[in-house]
Parts: sequence; structure tokens; C-alpha cells
Amino acid sequence: MQSHDRFDTLGRLEDLPQDYRDALTAQNLVPLWPSLRAVLPPEVPTRRTQPTFWSYQTLRPLLLQAGELTPIEKAERRVLVLANPGHGLEKMQASAAMYLGMQLLLPGELAPAHRHTPNAVRMVVEGEGAWTLVDGEKCPMQRGDLILTPTGLWHEHGHDGTGPVVWLDVLDLPLVYYIEASYHLEGPSQSIQAGEGANQYARGGLRPTPVFERSNKAYPMLRYPWSEARAALLAIAADPANTEAVQITYVNPETGADAQNILGFYALMLRPGQTLRLPVRSPAVVFHQIEGQVEATMAGQTFTLAEADTCCAPGYTATTLCNLSADQPAFVFMADESPLHRKLGVLENRG
Repeated sequence: MQSHDRFDTLGRLEDLPQDYRDALTAQNLVPLWPSLRAVLPPEVPTRRTQPTFWSYQTLRPLLLQAGELTPIEKAERRVLVLANPGHGLEKMQASAAMYLGMQLLLPGELAPAHRHTPNAVRMVVEGEGAWTLVDGEKCPMQRGDLILTPTGLWHEHGHDGTGPVVWLDVLDLPLVYYIEASYHLEGPSQSIQAGEGANQYARGGLRPTPVFERSNKAYPMLRYPWSEARAALLAIAADPANTEAVQITYVNPETGADAQNILGFYALMLRPGQTLRLPVRSPAVVFHQIEGQVEATMAGQTFTLAEADTCCAPGYTATTLCNLSADQPAFVFMADESPLHRKLGVLENRG
């Protein structure tokens, strides 16, 4: 068998004569071999995503100050973006395909109706009295709730309460922008329609079938209440036969597929004092602390996540989570790029 050692060192661009390089440039041509190892590195992909941590305690005063400095009429969406320095802060990316932002809505404010091509979800961080109106369905926003605003659906946010409400936005904006498909449309406020998927699909294995028909909506459930997700995690943990990780996936209740097309969303419970080593997988993962305190170790870095803190782990990176409480469970919301990797055929689990 012929050795491939002779391909370890490929020709460089500067090895080529300048007149040849100029001739290529004039025809919009580029030689591949000087850059081949950069785009096809051995064994592990090149990743710009870096392990990054965002403290809510540090972020929150700056977000509230944004509420004083910029009225909602001047912002449309008042958001501080959680940017990963590996991609450059100006790119406003948490990972290759994920965008994160902390959004603030103050009492009496209305973030006007629009729709856009990127998919979005909202993970409610704090406050009471806000709501999101999605495709005519009014979704109350309570701490820990996950609310979908899928691609192309009209949505707006309002606040009838008395204190600030904050939520974490997770969008597939970097991907949609990269493929030159990102845009939005503005529209009038929506009419509220009867029915709420969170009530209709509140019990697993039971589907509403009026007149023997099932839902024809692409996204039949738009709000996933934390009260239901938390209860499901506790029920799984209570089974003495279950000694593995206690984790659930947010799915479409009609199809069982991921709740959205590009990004995956999960909730994880760590038992008191539990340490969990996650498998090394291809997609980047975002961790957001809902309850408790967790220590996250990845790529030689360790972050301590208090409630509402967020961090990001690059793909192909070993990550360990440890519940720092000896007597209370910890609950973590996770988002990753698994559905995208699955569709592209590049999803890997290296164990």
C-alpha cells in the first residue's frame, strides 16, 4: 500500500510564480491545494466556536440600563446579543448556526408584530405578566417556559405585568444569514384565536383528534410550559430503574420530530451531587441554567453556572456537568445543532 506521507506537506501559494497567481486572480480562480488542510483538516473540524460563558448577574444591569437608554419604539426588539469571541463579536454568533440574545420587555411595552425566515425560540428567564402572540395563539411567558416562533409565523410580545421580563432568544440566524435567506416582514397586530397547544397536548401519548382528524399545523404546539417539563424530569428520576441521565427533548407532539427544523432543544436534570460526562458529539451545545448551580467543564475550561447563566461548548468537545448541590436537583436547558447535522448527514457521536 502506498504511503500518504508525501501529502503531509502541500504546496504553498507563495511557491507559485506571481504571474501565474495574477492570471488565476484575473479569472476568479483559486488553487485548492494551499488551503486544502484548512477546509479539510485531519480527524477534527476547524472550529471558530470557543467555550464561552455569560453571567446573568453581570449582564442583567446592562440589559436594564438598555431599557432606560433605548425605548422600545427605537429598538423594536431590545436585546443584548451573547456573542462568541471566536466568531468575532460583530458576527453576533454563539456558534456556527446558533444566535443567542437576552431580550427585555418592560411593563406596558409592546414589541410589534413581524415575521422572519430564521426560526426562534424564547426561554423565559425572569418576570411575570408578559406574553407572546404567535400565529394568533397567546402564549403566557412564565419562568422556564419554552415558546416557539417558527420561520414565517407572525409574532409579537406584550407585557401586562409590573416588573421587567427577560427571556433568552435562540435562533438559527447565522445559518439562514449565511445562505442569504434572512429577512423579516412587518405587519399589524394579530387577532387572538381560541385554543392553546400547551393544553391540548399536555399529556404524552394522547393527541386531540376532533372528528377523528389530527392537526394539520406544522407547529401544533408553540408553548412548552416549564411546569410540565420539570414534572416529567422528576418523574423519570423517580424511577429506580433509571440510573442514566435524566433528559427530555422538546418535540412536535404530532410527529415526534424535533420541535424545530434546524436546532434541537432539551431539558436536563442532574440529581443532587451528580456528575455527568456528556458524549463527544459533532454539534455545538448551549447550556442555560434554569434552577440550581452546575459546574461545566469543557476544553480545559470550567464555568460555574448559577441560575440564568449561559455557556457554549464547541462541537467535538468533551463536556462534564456537575451539580454543586448535595441535596437539590439542578435543571439545565440545552440547545444544539443536532437537527441540522442530522439533515446534512454529518451528525457524529464519538462516545
